[in-house]
Amino acid sequence: MIVGTAGHIDHGKTSLVRALTGVAGDRLKEEKARGITIDLGFAYLPLPDGPTIGFIDVPGHEKFVRTMVAGASGIDLALLVVAADDGVMPQTREHLAILDLLGVQRGIVALSKADAVAAERVDAAAREVRRALAGTTLADADIVSVSAVTGLGIDELRARLAAEAWQRPGRHEDDRFRLAVDRVFTLQGIGVVVTGTVLAGAVQVKDPVVLSPSGLVARVRSVHAQNQEADEGCAGDRVALNLAGPGITRDAIRRGDMVLDPALHAPTDRIDARLRLLPGEPRAIASWFPARLHHAAADVGARIVLLEGEQLHPGEVADVQLVLDRPIAAASLDRFVLRDTTAQRTVGGGFFIDLRAPSRQRRTPAREAERAALAEHDAAASVSRLLDVPPYARGLRAFARDRGLSDTAMARMVPGLAHVAFDTGDDHVVLNALRWGAFVDALAERLGAFHAEHPDQQGLPRETVRRSIVPRLPPTAFTQALQHPDVARHVARDGAFLRLAAHVPTPSPEDEAAWRAIAPLLGGHERFRPPRVRDIAASLGRPEAEVRQRMRSAARRGLADEIAHDHYFLRPVVHEMVMIAADVAAHSPDGRFTAAQFRDRLDNGRKVAIQILEFLDRQGVMLNRGTLRTLRPGYVDLFAGRDSSPVGRPDFKSG
Repeated sequence: MIVGTAGHIDHGKTSLVRALTGVAGDRLKEEKARGITIDLGFAYLPLPDGPTIGFIDVPGHEKFVRTMVAGASGIDLALLVVAADDGVMPQTREHLAILDLLGVQRGIVALSKADAVAAERVDAAAREVRRALAGTTLADADIVSVSAVTGLGIDELRARLAAEAWQRPGRHEDDRFRLAVDRVFTLQGIGVVVTGTVLAGAVQVKDPVVLSPSGLVARVRSVHAQNQEADEGCAGDRVALNLAGPGITRDAIRRGDMVLDPALHAPTDRIDARLRLLPGEPRAIASWFPARLHHAAADVGARIVLLEGEQLHPGEVADVQLVLDRPIAAASLDRFVLRDTTAQRTVGGGFFIDLRAPSRQRRTPAREAERAALAEHDAAASVSRLLDVPPYARGLRAFARDRGLSDTAMARMVPGLAHVAFDTGDDHVVLNALRWGAFVDALAERLGAFHAEHPDQQGLPRETVRRSIVPRLPPTAFTQALQHPDVARHVARDGAFLRLAAHVPTPSPEDEAAWRAIAPLLGGHERFRPPRVRDIAASLGRPEAEVRQRMRSAARRGLADEIAHDHYFLRPVVHEMVMIAADVAAHSPDGRFTAAQFRDRLDNGRKVAIQILEFLDRQGVMLNRGTLRTLRPGYVDLFAGRDSSPVGRPDFKSG
């Protein structure tokens, strides 16, 4: 358990920690010389046959309040120290406000120097403390009178801390690892060491990690947890990590960085948050108010953009957007504190809502509903609400990453939340029953309206339909949705087009007769190099303009595709060529292949092979990366119509 001491300067925090543990927290040379705690001091109290209590002795001097925020961000319990002779002082109140803003729920008040004043003064100080605690998260905290000089109350306080340590909730197994760096140094023969409190998850020796926001990759060489060598450091532990990796130096890591599970690396500089302005602020704030953001050990300049109203008045709570001077690593629902730019006072604080906040349309009703859903502290409740607000279909990978949740944790939640779920490989896209029904209905209505207006045409391009349907699914999820029984019984796929299953294009007798004459010329042994419009016209003895018109009609009905100008290929042949490309990719390193490899498999000329590949690029079947191409798995079946068998296959050499 991590205990953070807080309180006014010279109220005896460090002396109290020494009395409890026998260890001085102010170990830095400058701290000892000046007699105050400048940076975070640390001491440990191992319990017999039990957990170790770690004490973070945070500074009390006003200049070092930012360090106090860093210490308080990772603590399990606050030990607020108030001198019986002085009572509640200005920084007592500021530290208490910070603990309240950071949501610290567990705490004990140590009424120090109780031996130096009369009993009446101790009682008066206790009443004063109780009034100060009222309305905060520590309103019900116990008050214990102590003296680091005589030992008064030390055993009682130690016993209460031990009881709290035994009751500390266990870490959440579904959280990914995060550690906020508050110190960086090198040890001879060891290398670079970072220290901090594990905010979530666990880390083990040899684990790969990422330093964020820099993105440096590292490996954990050794772990010290609660001041002793360990195989693992868990949430709530005070941990030192020996890191190694390319670019890992003392100068490359800064206080405020996060050591993360690699899946969590996604720094941000624009965050929607819920802010509470402290009641003691002298005036209301408006948009673009400058402040210093303190999050864990990070300290960065920020501007506050109001998302509700024109001003935020003292004591009020509102949603805001924080625009940062530089990116930080954070998680949704993390607590933060804002101080003024002069570092003279704490302004307010709250918690992060959305780490991927938009810069436009920040005040729309849809955006307001989305923020409200994201602000739900229970992950399952948050996802449930998100599925009922635009865009309705949700990819959960970013949600899980920003909440620090494992993929396993999200996968367990999905069955109870979503009617349908599509695993796209890159993400997990889900919809609830209501929105899925709306999607199915909208798809049928869109196609039905098109058929009524264009009875002679095959249908609508698949991508056109996808972009016009709400909820709008990502391409791969849309492909999977078309195969769902609820959709497949009503909607048929004809290559790159969609139609209602009952719809049959009704060409004119002239178009039908012309196609019976043209189709044989496009198939057979020459199907990979079919004649162009002018050659077909010459062969049939018909005007070129007429043949071009008939070919366009055939393309609208899904019988052929115009690969290049006036160069049509039969639809089944296009699908066959895609399958050949897939086979070439399957036998190539990393699935990448050249135009020459594809040309050789078709036994075709380079010019035509390039035209075919460029057509497939435009349709989204392939990705062109310089001289190499890869296939997009979700689009391989784009030209697989009702009859996807190859036409005139005898001369196809599979190799």
